[in-house]
Amino acid sequence: MKNIFSLTIVSIWLATVNAEAKESTCYGTTKNGRLENGVRLPSSGNNFISYSTAPELESRTYVHSIVKKVVVESYEELNLLNPQKLFKYAETGFKSGGKFSPHKTHQNGLSIDFMVPVMDKNNNSVYFPTNAQNRYGYDVNFNDQGVNENFKIDFESLGAHIVALNKASLNNNIELWRVIFAPDLQSKLYDTKYGDYIKNNVEIPTKKSWVRHDEHFHVDFKIKCKLFLKN
Repeated sequence: MKNIFSLTIVSIWLATVNAEAKESTCYGTTKNGRLENGVRLPSSGNNFISYSTAPELESRTYVHSIVKKVVVESYEELNLLNPQKLFKYAETGFKSGGKFSPHKTHQNGLSIDFMVPVMDKNNNSVYFPTNAQNRYGYDVNFNDQGVNENFKIDFESLGAHIVALNKASLNNNIELWRVIFAPDLQSKLYDTKYGDYIKNNVEIPTKKSWVRHDEHFHVDFKIKCKLFLKN
């Protein structure tokens, strides 16, 4: 009985490894598409965690396999730059893509939300607060200086993260298509030491989105996807 149980565990593990080893295939666009062989982002690393276990269990943290590589490599680079800085990612998409409420995109594995890196009142880097009560961080707001009653946006770390994502994308032969971040806070980002690089290499629209994007920044990657035909 013990041997059968052990073999079952090994079989499940091997099936998971094999599934993760397959490269994903994206179809259509971020607004109208799907995903094959989506992979789950790791729950945590040396300097990052996901936004909550509950959404993970609801399979809301899947991306294209190359996007996963880019995200992990960017965190590794950030850890080398400053291991004291902490980061948190949020919504990504379903394993098979498709409509991902309440988002208008996140449908083909190429979209991901990152909570903005924050510091507490003592200027210590801390994880962005995410729980069911604040809608996993999406109900948190900052003023036009990037400050609220408990935290302030760490714009230097935000800039470092965007640069690391762009460079990791290039290293993996894909493109960081765009970053959506609150227009009224973009000047604070450009005032960092990463501002010039971001202006010259990353598209950040100045037009207001349907939500402000002050508590998180949305990233879309560009990979050649197959044609998506609806059933």
